[in-house]
Amino acid sequence: MLEITPRELKSWLDTKKDFQLIDIRETYESQIASIGGERIPMNQIVTEKEKIRTDIPVVIYCRSGSRSSSIINFLEKNFKFRNLYNLKGGIVGYAKEIDPALTIY
Repeated sequence: MLEITPRELKSWLDTKKDFQLIDIRETYESQIASIGGERIPMNQIVTEKEKIRTDIPVVIYCRSGSRSSSIINFLEKNFKFRNLYNLKGGIVGYAKEIDPALTIY
């Protein structure tokens, strides 16, 4: 599985790299803290998989990187995605390394 560090993601955001950012957390979680992107809750990812781009890198994140890792493994195995990156440490890692103003929960 491909991974991206919080610092690499920040660089992609700053340089406006062409990529898709997907938050798979629940609504209440994204209301606590968010780094943006399209929200496709984990339990809807299969039925909404057509929203996931295949022509550019796609970064998928959750709170800690665990759920997003599971989803990426599932999508790669069952739907042959090859462009998915897991945000290492999730939004918690991003908050610790990049944006301490984000609420860690």
